[in-house]
Amino acid sequence: MKISTSAALSIVALATTCQSWSTPHTAAFKTRASSRSTALLSAAVEESAAATYADPSRYLSDHENNNVPPHIAALVGKGLHTKPNHPIGIIRAKIQEYFADQPHDYTIYDAEDPIVTMKQCFDDLRIPPDHPGRSPSDTYYIDDATLLRTHTSAHQSEHLRSGADCFLCAGDVYRRDEIDSSHYPAFHQLEAVRLFPKEEMKGADGLSGEEWTSSPECKAIGDDLKQTLEGLMDHLFGETEKKWSEDYFPFTTPSYELEIKYEGEWLEVLGCGVVHEEVLEMAERGDRRGWAFGLGLERLAMILFEIPDIRLFWTEDDRFHSQFKEGSITKFKSYSKYPPVYKDIAFWIPEDFVENDFFEMARGIAGDIVERMEMIDEFTNPKKGKTSKCYRITYRSMDRSLTNEEIDGLQDELRDAVETLGVEIR
Repeated sequence: MKISTSAALSIVALATTCQSWSTPHTAAFKTRASSRSTALLSAAVEESAAATYADPSRYLSDHENNNVPPHIAALVGKGLHTKPNHPIGIIRAKIQEYFADQPHDYTIYDAEDPIVTMKQCFDDLRIPPDHPGRSPSDTYYIDDATLLRTHTSAHQSEHLRSGADCFLCAGDVYRRDEIDSSHYPAFHQLEAVRLFPKEEMKGADGLSGEEWTSSPECKAIGDDLKQTLEGLMDHLFGETEKKWSEDYFPFTTPSYELEIKYEGEWLEVLGCGVVHEEVLEMAERGDRRGWAFGLGLERLAMILFEIPDIRLFWTEDDRFHSQFKEGSITKFKSYSKYPPVYKDIAFWIPEDFVENDFFEMARGIAGDIVERMEMIDEFTNPKKGKTSKCYRITYRSMDRSLTNEEIDGLQDELRDAVETLGVEIR
């Protein structure tokens, strides 16, 4: 099978023209030249895309709905998934290598604009208007119509609409989230879609709803999906025990979750399913049937490389990067373990308090030295009718020792800033 590289360079304007698992029409190209010329062509386009996307001014504005902070805008365009010697790039390449051996031609999309419309990110995927993933507390908005994609699925409909039948789509995605060793507001996903030939689905013509999902054709798609993904897991982890469970995603039905047993523990690795009929109809492919899956590249890389902290993927420290080589999975060797500094903060919260807003504020002030934030106490005063929350913040640098004086300054700044969320410091 041949894999063609299609690096999308559509620049979505910041104006209105322009969950999960993970633009105007994208001008794409295919190449079926030698692997070396394909790699050179892909690298050239990726470099051009990175230069375009790595411009914080594209994401920062004074629009009233813009909630992208400078520290997030500075991460866009890093292209970790395209770096051959980076753990994220190594995992992506291994997945691509597996699909190169499958009996279908998959197009690769890996350099698309991270700015998408609400229609692309939510409406086209049947994500309802009241879904919490649309909230500004979960999503980074550029303006009232565009945002930083929260999943690579935001590009699914445009590729289907363009006529693509089989494709992989990888990229960086952004979500406001809690702060600990496995969560970071910027991470990477890989999505895949395969549509089946019409003749193989002929027996399901005219079927919809429960008639479709209970048909032999729908089962055949689900069986092919499971077989494909079980093969992918063996390719990445070696032959391993697996188990499937039913799940729910707005854009697939039926939907499944895959777990694998790795080093004695069951690990959730991905979500998947049969593409929902309405998603295909909105993408002008209502005459076709197929499957889709999405997975987090950091999740797999942390397991396979034994990387303990998600922040390490973004470090520029050569002691991290020198440990990894294209095509090779090696266990990460910790080069330092600086001591943590713990600080607590307690306050009375208003009724509309949103935890993610507080986490985002702390990260904006202290950056990546915030290792963890956890609520350690909560109580409600019946006389005052107020609720108090106390959070413990763990500060730790991956590169140097921190001083109490330095952290006290950051903590004081956070105590002042958090009052803008309507809280009352205790």
